[in-house]
Amino acid sequence: MKFKVLLIACLCASNLVIGQNLEKMNWLNEPSSWEVKDGNLKMQVTPQSDYWRITHYGFTVDDGPFYYTTRGGEFEVSVKITGHYKTRFDQMGLMLRIDEEHWIKTGIEYVDGVYNFSTVVTDVHSSWSVVELDKKPKSLWIKAIRKIDAVEIFYSFDGINYKMSNIAYLSDNKPVMVGMMAASPDGDGFEAIFEEFSVKHLPDMRRLDWLKRNK
Repeated sequence: MKFKVLLIACLCASNLVIGQNLEKMNWLNEPSSWEVKDGNLKMQVTPQSDYWRITHYGFTVDDGPFYYTTRGGEFEVSVKITGHYKTRFDQMGLMLRIDEEHWIKTGIEYVDGVYNFSTVVTDVHSSWSVVELDKKPKSLWIKAIRKIDAVEIFYSFDGINYKMSNIAYLSDNKPVMVGMMAASPDGDGFEAIFEEFSVKHLPDMRRLDWLKRNK
């Protein structure tokens, strides 16, 4: 009996790994140098790359490296990030993207010597919010939860205790490209390391509510 339980647990763990195989993900703006090894992604971020639409600066750019899988419905995504930031606006983290006019990017952004937890929400026009971090983190954990028409965004210094930074609008009932993003708008790139990337399916809240009312 114990052997059967252990076998089932191993099979479940194996299925979980297969379901999140980084080698089966896709690139938007593939960088010149990258590798997937031991379930982690390392890239040399493309120089002079970014994501932004119109607001304040008057330009639109959509050329940062983004490694993604596509999900419909509701989900929770998380990742651990470590970056060797060098130049103003060097950044890395998570991205959730419907198309070039509707997306969210969130993670570390290095601005004039300060490390910020940064989120850009784009619904045709981009809006930017920052939380100045009180220390230089060796690594940072990020978690985003898509529920109906909103995304809840969290960050953590230890992968255990999370703080919420944003609740952002993202249109529901549309598939989302979700994955790991980095950019170096002012610089010549930097090394970005993504570990522990995970996407977990969440049951649709409206369907659960319907089931409760229609038992």
